[in-house]
Amino acid sequence: MIHRMMAFATLLIVCGVAVSSLQAEDWPQFRGAQSNSVARGKQPPSEWSDADGKNIAWKVKLPGKGPSSPIVVGGKVIVTASSGVNQDRLHVLCFDVADGRQLWERQFWATGRTLSHPSSANAAPTPASDGQLIFAFYSSNDLACLDLNGNLKWFRGLAHDYPAAGNDVGMSSSPVVVGDVLVAQVECQGDSFGTGIDKITGEPRWKVARPREASWASPVEMSGNAEIVLLQSPKRLSAHRTSDGQQVWDYEVACDAISSPTSVGNTVYVASKGLTALKPGDKPEPETLWNAQNLQPGAASTIVDGERLYIVNRAGVLNCATTADGKPIWRVRLEGEFWGTPIIVGDKMYAFNKAGKGLVVAIATDGSKGELAGGGQLDGEIQSSPAVADGAIYIRSDAHLWKIAAE
Repeated sequence: MIHRMMAFATLLIVCGVAVSSLQAEDWPQFRGAQSNSVARGKQPPSEWSDADGKNIAWKVKLPGKGPSSPIVVGGKVIVTASSGVNQDRLHVLCFDVADGRQLWERQFWATGRTLSHPSSANAAPTPASDGQLIFAFYSSNDLACLDLNGNLKWFRGLAHDYPAAGNDVGMSSSPVVVGDVLVAQVECQGDSFGTGIDKITGEPRWKVARPREASWASPVEMSGNAEIVLLQSPKRLSAHRTSDGQQVWDYEVACDAISSPTSVGNTVYVASKGLTALKPGDKPEPETLWNAQNLQPGAASTIVDGERLYIVNRAGVLNCATTADGKPIWRVRLEGEFWGTPIIVGDKMYAFNKAGKGLVVAIATDGSKGELAGGGQLDGEIQSSPAVADGAIYIRSDAHLWKIAAE
């Protein structure tokens, strides 16, 4: 179902934009512009407190729940939420990064299944942006495209075309913009598929069948190659052409159903039999560089920064290993249960546990060691991943959105 909400002249203007308007400090999608949870630039503070407002630049109340993460585009923070007894009211909200002032809000009715686990919500997937358009996706498989001023461009109810898409604990795969295509994974026990949607018109360009199993991993652009997107399922990791969905290679092995793959250079790191490093080539299956069974990612996705890998396991232990062979270098026991993926800025990692406590890990400049070096408590339960832009961290709970920045 497609509702076209723009005039032809506007379409020509948007299509005529040859380059992305994303700025260097933007955080336009789940795990950032490179899908690796690493940022450069100004360092956020190492300590904060919700109780006394220390290094809390602003805090705003949200109208509904959501494990989805905020994104930052062009001086604006975008976040989704869902409300109502049946989680069928969909919200897209935009705030000014400077003062937290709400710039606009748009609401829609869900058209698909809104069932989810009590700890989750319909607003589970993180929105994505190309710098001009915002793509808000929901567990109900509803997809809204808006511009940065909140004007609706198109709306698709994917469940209208595929009514059996969904599961009883909710969907949470976040879409990714690759060139002029928005790629989304809708993997479940019913209608299970991956799809490429024209980001301007909302028309589907391709659809590929996926294993009929629940998966919450998100698609990832192959590093440095906008022609390839990675789709991870519980039984395989495959690469597809973004233009037509054609499969390029396939790694058929048991993979994690929650954490997403990470692609840096020509290497792909996937949570499979612990952690496995793959090197794609011209063959139908990528070369296995190494496998480390002692590295077991939890819900958080693997972070790659330079020659170091960072993995948070289900016990809340942060492991650092080498990218060359996966051998452990050091580990730090964090505190609590982690659902969101931490971020690295400069020589520090910022992680938020489910109970709302943030922990900062200082990493030696040569990557030889790490140690706890700060953090702070926020009010509420947090399952989202933080976003970072221009020295500020943006994080949300079911009730609030915060900006953490030096006073």
